[in-house]
Amino acid sequence: MKLKKSLLAIFVLSLFFGHLNGQEPIPRPKLVVGLMVDQMRWDYLYRFYDRYGEGGFKRLLNDGFSCENTYIPYVPTYTAIGHSTVYTGSVPAIHGIAGNDFIIQQTGQRMYCTQDDHVSGVGTVESEGKQSPRNLLASTITDQLKLATNFRSKVIGIAIKDRGGILPAGHFADAAYWFEGKSGNWISSTFYMQRLPEWVDQFNAKKLAAKYLQQEWNTLYPIETYTQSIDDDNPYEATFRGEESAVFPKNLSALVNDNGLGLIRTTPFGNTLTLDLAKAAISNEQLGNNPGGFTDFLCVSLSSTDYVGHQFSVNAIEIEDTYLRLDKELEAFFTYLDNQVGKGDYTLFITADHGASHNPLFFMDKRGNAGYFDERNALSGLNALLQNEFGQEKIVRSLMNYQVHLDYETIRANDLDEEDVKEAAVKFLRTLEGVAFVTDMEKAGASSIPARIRERIVNGYNPKRSGCIQIILEPQWYSGSPRSRGTTHGTWASYDAHIPFVMMGWGIKHGTTNRETHMTDIAPTLAALLHIEEPNGNIGKPVVELLGN
Repeated sequence: MKLKKSLLAIFVLSLFFGHLNGQEPIPRPKLVVGLMVDQMRWDYLYRFYDRYGEGGFKRLLNDGFSCENTYIPYVPTYTAIGHSTVYTGSVPAIHGIAGNDFIIQQTGQRMYCTQDDHVSGVGTVESEGKQSPRNLLASTITDQLKLATNFRSKVIGIAIKDRGGILPAGHFADAAYWFEGKSGNWISSTFYMQRLPEWVDQFNAKKLAAKYLQQEWNTLYPIETYTQSIDDDNPYEATFRGEESAVFPKNLSALVNDNGLGLIRTTPFGNTLTLDLAKAAISNEQLGNNPGGFTDFLCVSLSSTDYVGHQFSVNAIEIEDTYLRLDKELEAFFTYLDNQVGKGDYTLFITADHGASHNPLFFMDKRGNAGYFDERNALSGLNALLQNEFGQEKIVRSLMNYQVHLDYETIRANDLDEEDVKEAAVKFLRTLEGVAFVTDMEKAGASSIPARIRERIVNGYNPKRSGCIQIILEPQWYSGSPRSRGTTHGTWASYDAHIPFVMMGWGIKHGTTNRETHMTDIAPTLAALLHIEEPNGNIGKPVVELLGN
């Protein structure tokens, strides 16, 4: 009896001292998977709900927690900004990614969001490889996970778009991979590695992009069942090179001759290819089975939904078919995670970088108010006015990102008054059709613009990388012309700014909230879940309702 008591005492003491020595780990998931669905409007969760299977989007909603009113808190709403904001919990004013492209205001240099001329491509000799996250000024939740585990967690980013893989993975990532259309291969840069891992070389050797394009893209189900979409033959969709009309079926094996392997981007099979690589990364990098027991993080962005949306627009059968196919892909991916990592051992979230507008011509044909803002004519008209008033040509460099970018060298060299130039520009732009508001960025906080929009202007303004004047268009207007087909995004309106945010798995309750949440809340929610410091530029708040015990 005494021996049993002694052994019990030793066991209790060992637990106590083990706890004091830090041997009892903080409970965390084995793996976090971030799924960004590029250009996914919030309503796509429900628009096609009746046609989804039980294991994809419905599983997310039925097992996870959905924040039904999640909004983007800045303008303009573009891909690079969205991916940066989700993972930093910050906004362009702080994290510095002011657009897919932006202008360094001090020099006038145009900069691509992940451009890095100091690195070289890995797996390619093309300029597409010269990419890194260096332009991102704030840390990401993935960076914070690396810091919290003394760099023992593994972080990988994957997307067809370079910016979709690079920006979420952050500065300390083990790797980021993106797709090169010319070769059909997945590539990286010397920012991460000197050569591709053997498993990526083996994956590229399968030539899956070419294989997926040796088929017909027809509807998954009989075309007459696509009642949530308009007629297949309509005037709102763009055609591929070599295609007479944008109708089903699409003979991809013939179209690839005119469009190259990059064609896969604008088909549902681009998502298939992306998730194929994601599964290969999980298996070969042992994500979710970290030898030290640390949480790993896989960032996946599904880019093809954006390419398909731009090409065919919101109401196209192509969009409905892409989401029905994606639903099946997600079901297979979730099952893979269940088997590889363990059901309940990983946390997954799904969200979007922005939404999309209806095609304005479609909207007008249905007797709605919509239109096209002719950016080219607006720029030439503005420069003509300023030349007449100030005697100098091309004082405005561009109207990129719905912002006025001035040529400061011309202004300084000719001793022009910048405030007078801006005042004249604002006055002119306010007269243009389709323009709702125009404001000097430095005066936006006090402008006569509804508070919701005003806050988004302020959040989107980075003085070193944004234009000095913001243009806000009327609803259903965007930059383009009546000849434009498909759709785009970039505005403050709900169709661009209302996005899905659903979390599922380890540490997540089942439920919904209809209170307003924001894209910036995703990173601090993950920080709270993982018990780590939030990103250093974070302005969001954790959604505590979804966190389990």
